[in-house]
Amino acid sequence: LEKNPAEKLTVNLTGLDCTTFLENALVFARLVKSGKTNFQEYQNELQKIRYRDGVLDEYPSRLHYFTDWIYDNQKKGIIEDITGKIGGEELDLYVDFMTTNRDKYRQIAKNDNYLREIKSAEDQINSRDYFYIPKNKIPRFEDKIEDGYLIAITTNINGLDVVHVGVAVKKNNGRVHLLHAPNVGQKVQITKQSLSEYLAKNKRQTGIIVLKPLEPR
Repeated sequence: LEKNPAEKLTVNLTGLDCTTFLENALVFARLVKSGKTNFQEYQNELQKIRYRDGVLDEYPSRLHYFTDWIYDNQKKGIIEDITGKIGGEELDLYVDFMTTNRDKYRQIAKNDNYLREIKSAEDQINSRDYFYIPKNKIPRFEDKIEDGYLIAITTNINGLDVVHVGVAVKKNNGRVHLLHAPNVGQKVQITKQSLSEYLAKNKRQTGIIVLKPLEPR
């Protein structure tokens, strides 16, 4: 999504990162549920969940931070963040990665107006309360995570909130695994290890946020 100098609705189903995979999985599920079948309806739904208030304007209108994506899509009635409800702990969150590393983002590297808008979005994120389930406690909550729930993986990297996302898949033994788009060059796959085991090996990944997709209205 960062390749285009001007912001536009990018559709590429042959090359997906973790976020665009999750977005498309959610969009297709909503289209199937609502009986929508044409490409324009697909585009409308994708724009609705990818952009703040569903409005594609310029670069800052995209929901760059996943916690902002969560907040905005809850307002739209598309998902429910159930992490706190099922027993999650308060997440110590402070985001500023984009503005403190503006040189990594060519759209804001030399555009002070965009930088100010991204900074405003970061301030709003930092004013909200979020919850997460620490990775060592995931097994005790697996019975509350259902097939098709969306999973956001939190991080201890300074200035970031979420480093990976995917879809929960329940195995026959009740363990939760992750359906996700992993590293560049690899295919979409389900983790061989359970979600808690998958996270245990990564020191930068601290836990999960659990999102329940809601019925289309």
